[in-house]
Amino acid sequence: MAPVPQSMTAIAITTPGGPEALQPQTVPVPAPKAGQVLVKVAAAGVNRPDVQQRMGAYPPPKDASPLPGLEISGEVVAVGPDVGRWKAGDKVCALVNGGGYAEYCVAEERLALPMPDRMDEFSSAALPEALFTLWHNLFGLARLQPGESLLVHGGASGVGTMAIQIAKQFGVQVIATAGSEEKVKTCKELGAIAVANYHTEDFVKVVQQATGGRGVDVILDMVGGLYAERNLAALAPDGRITHLTTGNAPRYEVDLAAIMQKRAIVTGSMLRPLPLARKATIAEELRVRVWPLIGKSVTPVIDSIFPLEAAEHAHARMESGVHIGKILLDCRAPAA
Repeated sequence: MAPVPQSMTAIAITTPGGPEALQPQTVPVPAPKAGQVLVKVAAAGVNRPDVQQRMGAYPPPKDASPLPGLEISGEVVAVGPDVGRWKAGDKVCALVNGGGYAEYCVAEERLALPMPDRMDEFSSAALPEALFTLWHNLFGLARLQPGESLLVHGGASGVGTMAIQIAKQFGVQVIATAGSEEKVKTCKELGAIAVANYHTEDFVKVVQQATGGRGVDVILDMVGGLYAERNLAALAPDGRITHLTTGNAPRYEVDLAAIMQKRAIVTGSMLRPLPLARKATIAEELRVRVWPLIGKSVTPVIDSIFPLEAAEHAHARMESGVHIGKILLDCRAPAA
C-alpha cells in the first residue's frame, strides 16, 4: 500500500452561494483520532444537505470538517487509537459528518460498514446517507410495520428510490410522488403500487384510490410545510408523518383538530446532529437487517458520476431536479 500523502485535493466552499462556490483546493490530509479510520475515498455521494451547507443554510457541527460530503466509499489506509473493527486495506462505505468531497476522509469506525460483495465502489457510496436516513425515520421515528402502507414523496430521489425498495422488502405497500413520467415509471419499476405525478395529479386522490379511502399509515416527506394539510388528508387514522427536510416551506401550519381527529404523529429529524451512539445503533441495525439485501433485492439507482473537480456541476444537476437516483463524485486521483 502506498504511503499516505500529507496533502490532498478537496472541494471547499469558498463563500456561501451557488454551485460555483465549490472549488478544488489543496488541503492537509486529516489524521484519524481515537475510534476513527482514515479512508482513501473512491466515491462520495452528493446530497441535499450538501447543497444547503454550500448556501450557508446548514453549517457543520463544530467538531466536523468544514468540507462538504456526508457519505463515502473507499479503502481504509490508517486507523486511530482504540480501533479494533477495521484495519488498513479494508473496503468500506461510511456515513461521515463532513469532508467527503476529498481524496481522503476521516470516518468514525462505528459508522463504517463493509463494502457489499455485490457492489462496486460507486454503488457503495450511494448507500450510507439514504439508508441511515430512511431507517431512522421510517423504522425508528415512524415505527413502520409489515402490512402497513407508505407514501414516499420524491420517490425518484436517492432516498426515495431506496425507501421504495426497502419498504417493499419489509412487507409494506408503497405509494410515491414524482415530478415526471420518467420518474413515475422508475418508481413503479422499483415496486411502488401507485405513483402520482405531482405536476398533473393530486396525490391525495391517488392515495385514497390506492388504499380504498383509508389513507396511508406513514408518510416520508421531503417537501416540508408545503404539503402539511394535504399530507394529513392522505393519512390514515393513527398515521405518522416524518420529515427529512424543511424544503422551501420551513413553517408547518395546520388546524390542530386535523391532527387530533386522526391521532396523527408528526415528527422528523436531521441525521447529522444525531449523537454518535444513536447513529452507531442505526449502523448495526442496517448491517444485520439490510446489508443481506443489498445487491440482491435492493440496489441503489445511480443517476450520474462527476469527477471530484466538477462538484459544482454535480450540484447544478441536483438543483435542476432532473436527476433520478443518486449523484456521485469520483474522488480517485486522476491517472498520472
